[in-house]
Amino acid sequence: MRLFTAAVCILFAASANTPQPSKDDIRYMTVTGYFLQDLASTNATTFNFTATDFGLISQTYPTAHRKDAQKTQWQRFAAHITQLQHQAPQNVRYKVLFLGRHGEGYHNAAESYYGTPAWNCYYSILNGNATVTWADPHLTPVGVSQALAVNKFWASEIETQKIPTPQSYYTSPLTRCLVTVSLTFSGLHLPHQYPFVPIVKELFREGISGHTCDRRGSKTYIHSNFPSYRIESGFTENDELWQALHSETSIDQDIRSKTALDDVFGHDPSTYISITSHSGEIASLLRGTLTFSRNLLQANENVLVLGHRPFSLRTGAVIPVLVKAERIKGLPQTNATEAFAPICTCTSPPARTATSSECTYATATVAPPGGGPDC
Repeated sequence: MRLFTAAVCILFAASANTPQPSKDDIRYMTVTGYFLQDLASTNATTFNFTATDFGLISQTYPTAHRKDAQKTQWQRFAAHITQLQHQAPQNVRYKVLFLGRHGEGYHNAAESYYGTPAWNCYYSILNGNATVTWADPHLTPVGVSQALAVNKFWASEIETQKIPTPQSYYTSPLTRCLVTVSLTFSGLHLPHQYPFVPIVKELFREGISGHTCDRRGSKTYIHSNFPSYRIESGFTENDELWQALHSETSIDQDIRSKTALDDVFGHDPSTYISITSHSGEIASLLRGTLTFSRNLLQANENVLVLGHRPFSLRTGAVIPVLVKAERIKGLPQTNATEAFAPICTCTSPPARTATSSECTYATATVAPPGGGPDC
């Protein structure tokens, strides 16, 4: 099977499978055995990264020197990564990604309150209720506390464990991530050569669904409320990707995730990188090989993102991943994508105790009575 690679991944409509000129591609592999989250025996539901040094496994590395015995585990790990970089072929680089999920947002609280079936088919396409707004929501007080707790944990790790801090910071353009990254990293003792200046990156956003919580604010809004952040080149004023009552496919999300990683790995020399994103997008980034067949491609293709085992994150949680990236020359490129799919909607919300919901619209072209993305 050929490796499916997206040259451009922002055209969310069906297109012909026209091969593009061959160019370099980047293949990713999670290097396992360094973090507890790599291990099948680690339960994602109960795992506490703040009680385990981010999950770093205590061990002696093959590249260790005798003088390393007096160093912390994170210092030994950093020395080992430096050695791996020095020993790697010219087309191979290693990076450590700290993938952080935003703190609890009002959309998370609303889903918990109404129940997932009612949320998915009814409430999620509203802007909010009489009490709160969940369209591009802010953090709840719980979410703020979660982000501040991670900030405190980083401060402790920096002081006591000498953990290598991120050299670059990326964030989703959705408000809950823009706030989380600030609360997480502001005020820390960071190296002056690597200041906290987040880069707002469109393609690190959550899976693009018809839910209003996944519709981002304008470029002007982001700049006005987060003036110290850098907004990537090409970032549009308004959200041109979100579609009411429709959702991108999981395949296209994985292509989008790889496109974002390709841009970071292709242009950012940093070894330690923070990415503040969402549960669905982090799951996409972690995914291994997703094999699929579709008419657009007329063949079986696969998308290889990081190849990590599935590992769900609670709101506010962080997972570190050691990634090996290998640049491969001459692979064919394609920009074939699928059209957004209609989402399931219902004319009235299921009971909070419901375990499933029944779509009562044949196609998701009409909002529930009294609501919708513009209500």
